[in-house]
Amino acid sequence: MSQVRIVTDSLSDIPDDIAQELDILRVPCYVHFGETSYRDRVDLSPTEFYQKLVAGNVIPTTSQASPGTFTEIFSQLSDLTNQVYSLHSVKTLTGMYNSARLAAEALQTTDPLGMQIQVVDSRATSMGLGWLAIYAARAARYGYALDEIKELIEDVIPRTHCIAMLDTLDYAVRGGRLGKGAAVVGSLLNVKPIISLVSGEVLLVEKIRTQKRAVERLADIVLGSGPIQELAIIHAAAPEMAEALRKHFAETWFEEQIMVCETGPVIGAHTGPGAVGVAWVNGKF
Repeated sequence: MSQVRIVTDSLSDIPDDIAQELDILRVPCYVHFGETSYRDRVDLSPTEFYQKLVAGNVIPTTSQASPGTFTEIFSQLSDLTNQVYSLHSVKTLTGMYNSARLAAEALQTTDPLGMQIQVVDSRATSMGLGWLAIYAARAARYGYALDEIKELIEDVIPRTHCIAMLDTLDYAVRGGRLGKGAAVVGSLLNVKPIISLVSGEVLLVEKIRTQKRAVERLADIVLGSGPIQELAIIHAAAPEMAEALRKHFAETWFEEQIMVCETGPVIGAHTGPGAVGVAWVNGKF
């Protein structure tokens, strides 16, 4: 039996070297500046995106890859394996899961004895999704079968969390991810909002007055959640903030095991520059 191949999407924010090492295939979403479309991290790097975002007057929009894109990818993988685990961002925020599901169903209808494709809503995004894809890829390397990987990830999903501090709520509101009332409060009080993804919804957790205190509060929330297995810091054109947060975690956690990565154009279109967050996996109690 061939090794299970892992497919995810570009919202996973997995660093390139890790994705390549583990053979994780990342399907790009799209970001649009007016009539011009870019594939996330393929045609437009995070650095180029944030430069365009800040310098331009065009509000970017985002969209998912089509079912046809996934059909092509799954078909190409059929030359390498008969088992694919396709793990995607929470379906309430993006259509990537649905595109992958439609493609898998069409392929399995035409060739029911061919590829086995398991399409999963991770209920996460950014490196929350990234950690799940990494767990799946590690398991595939160890020879886990498709059903065994499915069981493993179902156990890890409830222990996977993501929380972030935004420099402003403006981008989240423009993208329809938060209500306008939250942005008004944030602007009037000049606060740094902390948001979290809970049950597929982006929720405003707290409003902190200063950036320094917001970074400390992020660390307090994560470290107070219980034993930690995996930890990643994600930033949106804010490497200094990421480094400050990394140093804060390094006081009590394993510094060499802290991953630092930059979120790409599609998530960045909704967070705006200056955001910093943490994605982590709790151990079992």
